[in-house]
Amino acid sequence: MEGAVVQQVLKLSIYLTHGEKMRSIHCIAIALASIGALHAQSPNFGLSFDLGIPVGEFLEKKYAPTFDVPVQQIEGYDIGYGGRFTMSFPVQKHIAFCAGLGAMFTKGTNTASGFDTIYLKHQAYSLTAELQVFFRDAYRNQGTYLFGGIAGNLERFSRSFVEDSRYYGWYDSEVDVERKSRLGGFVGIGHSFYYGGGDPSFKLELSYNFTASNSDYKRGEPIAVDFCKISFGVTF
Repeated sequence: MEGAVVQQVLKLSIYLTHGEKMRSIHCIAIALASIGALHAQSPNFGLSFDLGIPVGEFLEKKYAPTFDVPVQQIEGYDIGYGGRFTMSFPVQKHIAFCAGLGAMFTKGTNTASGFDTIYLKHQAYSLTAELQVFFRDAYRNQGTYLFGGIAGNLERFSRSFVEDSRYYGWYDSEVDVERKSRLGGFVGIGHSFYYGGGDPSFKLELSYNFTASNSDYKRGEPIAVDFCKISFGVTF
């Protein structure tokens, strides 16, 4: 395919007159750009199942007594779960750009001595963009790689006195709902187990994910959603 494009460009350059040299140069530039695009337009698709392990205040946060609740409150979230769909675009042998769409769901509790337990839910839907640096082969999505990027997160924090999710969301069960759009980031390391023969490759990733904006509790904003993520998936 690339050789045919180059031959057409050479024929066109010979045919054009001297007064049309600039047009010939433009054609050559367009052809070279299209040759490079042939590599970048062969993405590797991926699907993964994710486990999120809360850290920092997302794992546990203590609130001082207030007028409404005159005792200390302890709030924290458990291990969450989710998934992600990715498209990795290799641009060089060792470098690829990856776009992804993912979701993560986490439950938790808020407890205070002498008060009913409040059950918490956090839902996040993310659009991500990342840079991947492969030590072996980015075109085949093969071997160990480092990655890092940014995420646009659409988040929903819910608080309810009802634990059973079947009744969660009824008019008198949900006491507080807050939605927030925030910027996040992540860094990590992964490995893709490629067996050849065109079969899908299995991948394992470990990353640290953090909230990068709008997490100031003193301004009434939700706490930062920071967690370590373990991902198990396939690339094809």
